[in-house]
Amino acid sequence: MTSVILIVGAAVLLGVYLSWRAGRLDRLHARVEAARAALEAALLRRISVALELASSGLLDPATSLLLAGAAHDARTADETRELRESDLTRALRAAFGQPEFRASLRGRPGADELLAEVEASAHQVFLARKFYNDAVAATLSARRRWLVRLLRLAGGAARPGFFEIDDSLVAAGADEQGTDMPHLTG
Repeated sequence: MTSVILIVGAAVLLGVYLSWRAGRLDRLHARVEAARAALEAALLRRISVALELASSGLLDPATSLLLAGAAHDARTADETRELRESDLTRALRAAFGQPEFRASLRGRPGADELLAEVEASAHQVFLARKFYNDAVAATLSARRRWLVRLLRLAGGAARPGFFEIDDSLVAAGADEQGTDMPHLTG
């Protein structure tokens, strides 16, 4: 009789643990989906702001065309999304990396607000990508556990992938503060 109670107790504890583990995995997948939606929104905002900057008349025609093309390519990309988003970052960095760029915009109506919006959208993309990749890392770590793999606790949920883009508006080596936060220099 005692052995039956121990077996039933162990089975109940194993069932509770497996239920908790499956629920945690489900919550991690939901977190990845929410983080991906936030990342998509941040990327769309950055595209919108880049297009607004390109059409503002604040940039020279060649830079405006380059920036508008990169923003359009990022907006319409499917399989090459990460590459196109990195191209948009490089186009923004090229625009803001021009010598005396900020000085040439001083006193022009709407320039300061638009530049601040570009900087804010770049920072938002940086944070959204970081949160998304952190959620993916936690989910992949949970999915690697032997019991999760053995019992297929992930079910039919797709394996999430990292989103790797160049999202820093500061050229490599140009950051004087030593941080990896995207910001514009002037």
